[in-house]
Amino acid sequence: MEFSALDHAHMARALRLAELGLCTTQPNPRVGCVLARDEEIVGEGWHQRAGEAHAEVFALRAAGERARGATAYVTLEPCAHFGKTPPCADALIAAGVLRVVVAHEDPFHKVDGQGLAKLHAAGIIVETGLMRDAARELNRGFFSRVERKRPWLRVKLAMSLDGRTALANGDSKWISGEAARADVQHWRARSSAIMTGSGTVLADDPSLTVRMRKGGQSQFSPLLNGGMQTALEIDSDPLFEPLRVVLDRTLRTPRAAKVLDGSAPTLIVHGTDTKPDDRFAHVELAVAPLRDGQPDLAHVLRMLAERGVNELQVEAGATLCGALFAVGLVDELLLYIAPILLGDRGHALLRLPAFEAIDAAPRMRIVEQRQVGDDQRLLLRA
Repeated sequence: MEFSALDHAHMARALRLAELGLCTTQPNPRVGCVLARDEEIVGEGWHQRAGEAHAEVFALRAAGERARGATAYVTLEPCAHFGKTPPCADALIAAGVLRVVVAHEDPFHKVDGQGLAKLHAAGIIVETGLMRDAARELNRGFFSRVERKRPWLRVKLAMSLDGRTALANGDSKWISGEAARADVQHWRARSSAIMTGSGTVLADDPSLTVRMRKGGQSQFSPLLNGGMQTALEIDSDPLFEPLRVVLDRTLRTPRAAKVLDGSAPTLIVHGTDTKPDDRFAHVELAVAPLRDGQPDLAHVLRMLAERGVNELQVEAGATLCGALFAVGLVDELLLYIAPILLGDRGHALLRLPAFEAIDAAPRMRIVEQRQVGDDQRLLLRA
């Protein structure tokens, strides 16, 4: 199917609108909609928060009667079911749009082609696939959760030029610079959950919260349109704090740990052989079966997907991060490289099994490289 330059321009606008919900829509996907009559945009909108109106509804409200006979450009298939809001397909039909262009079908079982079928049945021209890859990229976590039954997993690490994460004595504050540490907050904000291990809790006592001022500017690119960068207004309302997940087989997390401070929702995952005490009275607990003496990582990811986690950011030490790589669960590596040398006795980036040949070693591809302050930031995919 061929699309015009004007079609591309309107869909690109819809994708930019969808990106405005980057940090607020979970567990829902990020969706944008543009209503146009030829070159003129008569209405536009994006899904802003789960449980509230979808992108199409905002666009239709803005267009009013001018929606009749217009073309709707939507980044994800309009829904066809009653959830917390009525079906968007019905709203488009009632508004009298002439044509609907959809970037990507919705794999969610309550939609999955039903929205397109409903529009077809109403006599609306329906075309799909325009800027499909960009729409999928923006919602890679949502597609992962629905299609693979596990979140999109991103490991965040910072290292020195010689591949170390800390000095031999464990000191790691601060390897990366202030700009890089601020940049991490934007990646946290787009995540549904942030996961670490009990070893990191004991060593560093991280808060694992999003530390950004309301109205802060996001500086990362979601890789749309060949690396398009959009400045986003981030609402740091605590309602959208990512879930903190701590893998703690033996419940070592101390009472005074920041992850137990109530500043964000917290889930402690422990083994079947431990019993919690009153330290954990104000957080959620879950039991995971053990594999090789540690919580089964694949099981944990399935459990998080069932809780609506789309993107999972892991901020942990070499053991947990290495284990995730070893079992093939890492989709993306967010790596900050600082211009510092820590020496050969420093802590290694990852603990991985020995490989007998180069061909057997995991290889990643770089999808983005950027200077962030004095540091280099690489985004790599498996």
